[in-house]
Amino acid sequence: MVVQSKHFLNTAPSLVLDSLEGLCAINTHLALDPTHRVVYLADQDRSKVALLCGGGSGHEPSHSGFVGQGALTAAVCGNVFASPSAGQVRRAIDLIDNEKGTIIVVKNYTGDVLNFGLAKEEYAARYPNKADRVKFVIVGDDVAVGKTQGSIVGRRGLAGVCLVYKIAGALAQTGASVDEVYDVAQYVSSRLGTIGVGLDHCHVPGTAVPDTHLGANELEIGLGIHNESGHRRISPVPPLNELIPTLLEMITSTTDKERSFIPFKNDSTDRVVLLVNNLGGLSELELGGVVAEARRALDKSGIKVMRILSGSFMTSLNMPGFSITALLLPAANDTGTPSADLILSLLDDSTNTPGWKWSSRSVPKPPSVSSFPPTVTHAKAWSASLKAPDINQFNSAVERACRALITAEPEITYMDSIAGDGDCGLTLKGGATAVLEALSKGSISGNDVLGSVITISRIAEDAMGGTSGALYSIFFSALAQALAKSSSSTATQEVWRTALEAALGRLYTYTRARPPSRTLVDPLAAFIGTLSSGLAAAVKAAREAAEGTKDMEAKAGRSAYVDSIKLKAERVTDPGAWGVKVVVEALAQ
Repeated sequence: MVVQSKHFLNTAPSLVLDSLEGLCAINTHLALDPTHRVVYLADQDRSKVALLCGGGSGHEPSHSGFVGQGALTAAVCGNVFASPSAGQVRRAIDLIDNEKGTIIVVKNYTGDVLNFGLAKEEYAARYPNKADRVKFVIVGDDVAVGKTQGSIVGRRGLAGVCLVYKIAGALAQTGASVDEVYDVAQYVSSRLGTIGVGLDHCHVPGTAVPDTHLGANELEIGLGIHNESGHRRISPVPPLNELIPTLLEMITSTTDKERSFIPFKNDSTDRVVLLVNNLGGLSELELGGVVAEARRALDKSGIKVMRILSGSFMTSLNMPGFSITALLLPAANDTGTPSADLILSLLDDSTNTPGWKWSSRSVPKPPSVSSFPPTVTHAKAWSASLKAPDINQFNSAVERACRALITAEPEITYMDSIAGDGDCGLTLKGGATAVLEALSKGSISGNDVLGSVITISRIAEDAMGGTSGALYSIFFSALAQALAKSSSSTATQEVWRTALEAALGRLYTYTRARPPSRTLVDPLAAFIGTLSSGLAAAVKAAREAAEGTKDMEAKAGRSAYVDSIKLKAERVTDPGAWGVKVVVEALAQ
């Protein structure tokens, strides 16, 4: 794979400060010390405990995005993937000085621990009367690094720290003492497990473009948020229903001697908060699939999910991956611990921090099949009197057309990646695959031409979708209507020609595309308009019309939104037009 290495910025050195200025411009309750790159609450309630965190930039919204009422009071930002200096941290401690005390929360990385720790000790030396009011919490929630390997450095800090921010910050907002907030923060930190997985590493702005890290069909489990290598690599990339249980096992296992960091009982009494975190480069579509599969896997394991959070919490620039965090809640009979109800209520409390994602603040409903009114089924409204002259030939022609489309998918996809949105090949392949399945089941047959055309129309609607699916579905629905009006019992070429002309006319009522338009209409109209001269002539006309789109200005379709100069330079054929050409050529073989 190729690491995405292009970025929108002024300069690499100015990026962090530019970003912080943008954050504070959007969120007017935040203030910025640009010299020390500290984001803090502009109107702090100094009668309450303050929370301070920070670290290297590149993990946004962590850490600056979690400054707000009920979360962090301030965040200190270093360069990308580099800890802030002790001087920056000291300035932050001064900015949020208060009557009750300050808790410093850091992820377990050497630079963060040393620099934040140094600032804390220097502060205590300068203000010995306040020394006991500054507490230090180190969060290490990674389960990728085993106990032997991490025996000295400990577990790395990952997305689980965001739950510590929120829970401890909400408790501080209630007016709790510094010791009370510290104890809850420590407890939550001790019950966190996180595992990350990525399809590749990320690129740091201003650095050289790295060589590819992972193969095109390879992923890495346990990689760090600073491009550190992971626990192991897997190829080929497994489906989520295989990957997610493997990841969760690393968090919940109590038999793995190298892990077993969290005291799960695995007896169907465990309750957790589930956090699914986008590492920066994952689509929302994929992230939703990860959430659903993680929920299913936990349910199957007998672990009850009490809350689900999902989104970008702790990123690694543009890393294409995600992490899963489980916070094990205390059991009802646990003593000397905060209650699960308290932790959940603090998690649910409102906050105006820009980085915190919306959640339902309730136990997720069990997955179930929703109850809908029954679908109205209409009786078959046509007779099977319209047959193909040669049933086997009809069936073979349909099969050839479908297989030709499936074979042409890479070529059509390439065309559409330049002239459209890149999905035309897969859309046509999906429709062709569904038609083949219907053909194998007998739903499409030359014994019932009208029923076959109606089935193809429904497949275009259901299996293809999008603009192409709608166009094909309308066309075949109109074709079925025209065929139904035929008095012939055999679908001759003349019957087809008359019906095709009517279907094209009906299609024109739903699209403004007319030849020449650089769309599928061009070869379709050419084929239908020439069919009276014979099938060979019609196929030739369709082929020439499709090939002619490469030098044509787009007037409709997705290509109309693409730079015309680029299209002319590339001389790429319209993908939808090429799909029609592929179909009619295969039908005529």
